[in-house]
Amino acid sequence: MTEPSDVRLAVLIDADNVSASHAAALLAELARYGVPTVKRAYGDWTTQQLTGWKGELARHAIRPIQQFANTIGKNSTDSALIIDAMDLLYSGNLDAFAIVSSDSDFTRLATRVRESGKTVYGLGRRRTPASLQAACDKFIFLEVLRDEADQAQGKDAGADRRADHAADHEDDAEAEADSLPDLRTILEAAVRSTAQDDGWSALGSVGSYLGKTHAAFDPRHYGFPRLSALAGAQSYLDLDHPDGGQPRVRLRSQRPPRKRAAASKGAPKQAPEEEPAENVAKKTAKKTARTRKGAAAPGSAAE
Repeated sequence: MTEPSDVRLAVLIDADNVSASHAAALLAELARYGVPTVKRAYGDWTTQQLTGWKGELARHAIRPIQQFANTIGKNSTDSALIIDAMDLLYSGNLDAFAIVSSDSDFTRLATRVRESGKTVYGLGRRRTPASLQAACDKFIFLEVLRDEADQAQGKDAGADRRADHAADHEDDAEAEADSLPDLRTILEAAVRSTAQDDGWSALGSVGSYLGKTHAAFDPRHYGFPRLSALAGAQSYLDLDHPDGGQPRVRLRSQRPPRKRAAASKGAPKQAPEEEPAENVAKKTAKKTARTRKGAAAPGSAAE
């Protein structure tokens, strides 16, 4: 298994599409998956819109890539990011790419990079189109990272940050409801697909399956820090931690049936089933025949 310290990662940020308030949190998250060897942010740095980014660039050693908006209504930043991404891909010095944007225009780029055998991480808002989410190996919602950072810094700091960027997240509630798949549906499908003959599935296998089928799946999206905590809180799942083994999970409906308890000594015995009348008639006829034969034998009392 490749360690994160061995993975060379390129972080390409669409600064026109992502708030500077996410810079520290997204880089901290990406450190879990690799070493950010390349860090670049793309935008027209002559505009007031990116003023908030300028302090973050120096603080996190992010290289700004200037791209003038030559035509109104056209986003030339996207083209610059895509061209650089392909140059980095052909250099062969990187193992993974992180595309930080909520813009569906990067869907084809993510697909192309994955076709070349590189891992693609996507980071964007909940409103990110499903096409871009599915094109990545893993997609991470920036709102989740923001909330974790708020909790780490304290409630007041989080309140200030949310107030400063209210316009950027005004549709988060509606977007969250639309973007998250039904938890029970995907969990039950994952357990069924990875279950062994006894009905149990290794929790690690369930997590891997979910990561492959739902790029944006993350227990934190449902309010749990880890998959084990998420699975343990579901009423339709059984979670087990065998001694010296890995956690495992199964559908509660797959429990083996319980053995019926033996009847207590004082309980009345169940009446035997009534024998069919035809069998009773045959037995009576045979008994009568034996009685007559015995009576007719020599030396009987009748002589």
